[in-house]
Amino acid sequence: MSVTLPATLGRRAVAELVGTGFLVAAVIGSGFAAARLSPHDAGLQLLENSLATGAALVALILALQPVSAAFNPVVTLVERAFGLLPTLDAIALIAAQVVGGLAGAVVANLMFDLDPVTIATHERTGAHLWLGELVATAGLVVVVFGSLRTHRTNTIAFAVGGYITAAYWFTSSTSFANPAVTVARTLSDTFAGIAPVSVPMFVAAQAVGGALAALLVGYLYPHAVPNTAADPAATASSAQEPR
Repeated sequence: MSVTLPATLGRRAVAELVGTGFLVAAVIGSGFAAARLSPHDAGLQLLENSLATGAALVALILALQPVSAAFNPVVTLVERAFGLLPTLDAIALIAAQVVGGLAGAVVANLMFDLDPVTIATHERTGAHLWLGELVATAGLVVVVFGSLRTHRTNTIAFAVGGYITAAYWFTSSTSFANPAVTVARTLSDTFAGIAPVSVPMFVAAQAVGGALAALLVGYLYPHAVPNTAADPAATASSAQEPR
């Protein structure tokens, strides 16, 4: 049974800050640990990094979903586009996500005895990587809002965690799929880092992927499926609607 708690904007912003911070710490920390534990096996490094990230996402969404658990500016912008958030709320939540991501990167560096900020030098560029980011982000948005519009909020954590774990492997970019995480990863010159010069095109690809996915979700789910668990009467009225 899922429960949604009444939340002020402040509480939602803190949840987004904390959740994105832990997510980035998991991405960077597990990447550094993987490089240290498996220094000569890139495939094993990616496996360790992807499993840790996916598991952290599941846990964080399960814990923070009753308050707020987007952890991703693209997801928040799509929520705004669908009328689920006022504009000012969306801006505040995105700011919290970015600040939380930056803090998570600093904490991850410190946990592994690095300087708080080590600017990444790993350039990730090329049309194939930008396409990978577009695909990764579009798929994530479809998974999130396909679940939300059919009221399967109790499974969304597992769907998102599973998708991101898989997308590490089937996308050429290893699925950043999140502008806040992308920006934060510039602060760590480790396995998971991305050079600042590579960020603008990654974020642009993520934005395009999110926009295309929003259009697809709107077409596939033109109206949210009635929540029959909350309102049994909705089943009858829905069944009588012309298709």
